[in-house]
Amino acid sequence: MLISLIVPCFNEEESLPTLFSALKEISTEVKQADSTKDFEYIFVNDGSSDKTLEVVKNFAADCSAVKYISFSRNFGKEAAMYAGLEKAKGEYVAILDADMQDPPSLIPQMIKALDNNECDIIAARRVTRVGEPKIRSFFARMFYKLINKMCEIEIADGARDFRLMKRNVVDAILKVNERQRFSKGIFSWVGFKTKWIEHENVERVAGETKWSFWKLFKYAIDGIVTFTTAPMRLATYCGFSSALAAFIYMLYYFIRAIILKIYNEVPGYPSLLCFILFIGGLILMALGVLGEYIGKIYIEVKHRPIYIEGESNIE
Repeated sequence: MLISLIVPCFNEEESLPTLFSALKEISTEVKQADSTKDFEYIFVNDGSSDKTLEVVKNFAADCSAVKYISFSRNFGKEAAMYAGLEKAKGEYVAILDADMQDPPSLIPQMIKALDNNECDIIAARRVTRVGEPKIRSFFARMFYKLINKMCEIEIADGARDFRLMKRNVVDAILKVNERQRFSKGIFSWVGFKTKWIEHENVERVAGETKWSFWKLFKYAIDGIVTFTTAPMRLATYCGFSSALAAFIYMLYYFIRAIILKIYNEVPGYPSLLCFILFIGGLILMALGVLGEYIGKIYIEVKHRPIYIEGESNIE
């Protein structure tokens, strides 16, 4: 049985030697326990500007099980994961980060769970965010709460991309060939029985995170827009509520002036201005939400490739 380990890489020359050494130790341990198991390592170089590709090529020169794909430019982690899944030949396929924050030591436990048919997917989930900035942790938790209220599918708080999947799951994921990808949502959307394995937060072995707060924020927006139309519905509700409030406000002044004969000596310019700005803001918000969805449609209908391969040793 072949097991494929996919590692998306972007400027990870410092952490890759440590990761590859750990993966070889794990694969040796697994093969000693079960000689039918074999491994392939698929490194996806996502347009790195450092020596990541050179490091991976050195791995490939020393080990025939190492495969690599190098993109023509940086297409993002989502594209890198898709490329790895597309090239993987294993009956079991795993995705893990290059920075060692996804503990390779969990792989034998994951393999055992699939061998015992406990599940179709076994995925890692962080139970703590120790070492992560508090503001980032707060917004991450709020994101999971928000998207789970909006979506029909459930995305576990602290869910990682780190998971081991059976071949039928991988085939199902590859059928979802949309350009604007949000893999955490796709993993849940395709279904199948999933088991979670919990672990403590692990610091990067080297280098710095490539995910700034702004990148994470945009990724969260992409995830919400990709998997739910709730923001458009919210804009509709806001528009209806503001129109209803305006009608009640108008009715109030009509009764006050016509029936009760109460007039204001000073014209209500401030209140009028506030209402105009309020309604204008709602309109702009609704247009912005609509624009997000139109933008996604615009990108999808172009049918551009999810990634462009620069070079590879995979036949």
